[in-house]
Amino acid sequence: MLKRLIRITNDLKLKHKLLISYVLVVMVPVLIIGLAVTGYFRQQALDNAIGQTIINVDKIKSQTATMLRVPTDISNLLMFNTDLKEIVNRQYKSVVELTSAYLAYKDFQEYRRLYREIAGIRFYSTNPTLINNLEFIPVNERTKQSYWYKEALKTTSIGWFYIPGNEDNPVHRLSLVRKVPFAEYKTEGVLMIVINQEELNGLLRQEQFETLITDEQGYVVAAKNTDLVGKTLDELDFGVDLQSQPKGTIEADFQGEPSNIVIDELGPGSSFNKLKVISVFATKNIVKDANQISQIGMIFITMVLVIALLLVYIISFLTSNRLLRLSKHLNKLALGDLNVTSRIDGNDEIGQLSRQFNYMVKSINELMTQVVETTEQNNQLEIAQKEIKLKMMASQINPHFLFNALESIRMKAHIKGEAEIANIVRLLGKLMRKSLEIGSGKTTFRAELEMVRSYLEIQKFRYGDRLAFEIHLDPEVERMYIPPLIIQPIVENAIVHGLENKEGTVRVHILICMVERMVRVQVKDDGAGITPERLAEVMQFVSGPEEEEKSRIGMRNVHQRLTLTYGENAGLQINSVYGEGTEVSFTLPAGGNQHV
Repeated sequence: MLKRLIRITNDLKLKHKLLISYVLVVMVPVLIIGLAVTGYFRQQALDNAIGQTIINVDKIKSQTATMLRVPTDISNLLMFNTDLKEIVNRQYKSVVELTSAYLAYKDFQEYRRLYREIAGIRFYSTNPTLINNLEFIPVNERTKQSYWYKEALKTTSIGWFYIPGNEDNPVHRLSLVRKVPFAEYKTEGVLMIVINQEELNGLLRQEQFETLITDEQGYVVAAKNTDLVGKTLDELDFGVDLQSQPKGTIEADFQGEPSNIVIDELGPGSSFNKLKVISVFATKNIVKDANQISQIGMIFITMVLVIALLLVYIISFLTSNRLLRLSKHLNKLALGDLNVTSRIDGNDEIGQLSRQFNYMVKSINELMTQVVETTEQNNQLEIAQKEIKLKMMASQINPHFLFNALESIRMKAHIKGEAEIANIVRLLGKLMRKSLEIGSGKTTFRAELEMVRSYLEIQKFRYGDRLAFEIHLDPEVERMYIPPLIIQPIVENAIVHGLENKEGTVRVHILICMVERMVRVQVKDDGAGITPERLAEVMQFVSGPEEEEKSRIGMRNVHQRLTLTYGENAGLQINSVYGEGTEVSFTLPAGGNQHV
């Protein structure tokens, strides 16, 4: 990874290196620090706002609990009020008698007059002789099916509900609801104390942020914005179900704006349900000042960075321009213009390079004659050496009389019925003939593998079941040219060294295929393998500069011919695991191997 990064860096122009270095070392860290500071101030503002909101919510809880204590105490008194018990359980025979009873009972009016927290008191009774005067109300079917009435009948504890109201029951306020049992009459009724909406809203009017109080059904019973009273939380578009949210602080979009919401619960004494206090503030309003300061700071930082970037660009442009002039002089020199002269002023490194360039051109002119002469001699010598090596390889199996003798032996064996011996002698003769035909030219993969197959059949005859082989040649490759005697020495090496120190069958697998426009040749065996120390010696010998005096057509010869013909990357690759086998491979460019 580091080498790749260095290579990429070296490929960049100097101007780009300076600009990238400035961006990475100066601009990016400064911007990151600026953003971090901005985020810190923003978070501090949010934390302070949340803390203040929590304090305000606690204050509202305390004030609301104090206010609701008044209707709670009144309900406790009315639970045992004898006059109330008498008026709601008496069976009236006429409207006049009922009217007299209503006029005589003044407790509800007195409580409403004495306590500003109370907007009204009602009692719902199942007594059919009562008439609705907005204080004593006979229960009808609609009332029986209402949520608050059903909940009230379950217990004598206090419940707090927003009463939506209807034509018969126009309340639309938070109300205390409580069941009042009359044991001696075996009857019961529901007491409702309606809270003064103005007083309740007054607790929230001075709040900095939008603050709501809701009942357990999600109705807004009080709000800083009085237009919200009577609506449900679902109608207010908080984006989350606040009714099911526990106490705490959450983030949500209120009316399309990102906001922080503080939620707390209020459970007045002797109550079987709770109220929720919700305070909402838009995030952008809280961080507005912090954002303004941050924006001013970022504008200033950006201006400084841009000015610095401009200076870096000017310096890099001047430097790269001088280097470009020097590069043009070098290109002229590369194209053969030995009269070029560099005239770049300055005493810095680029000026020194310019003067050294002129000294170099002068030295090249002085050595040019010697270089031309010696180069021609060396080229001729190298060509001669390659021809000598190829001729040496081709002449290692030379005598024609041996081929003729083998043919005679094959005929004798065939006449006597020794078919196997005759076939082996035929293969050996074929191998000898191919060797005699090899010159300094090229052969095809198909012809090379014919020799290899003949060689393997001969070795199969020699070793029997101890040797097994398999040859796979890609049809796309078989007609491509290669130097002669490239694969056979590798196969010979696999058999000779693979069968050493190993019992049982040794398998030799020859694979020649096309891989991404390259011809890959692999010779594998599962023989004895090579120790790491011996493998290192083999690799050193194969790629070494000197050749042993008695070396035959072997691995070193193959390696050198491959590298001389196709370059260093085409040399032999040897991998071996001691006791498991050896793999010898090389890769040739497909473009350099024309088809027949």
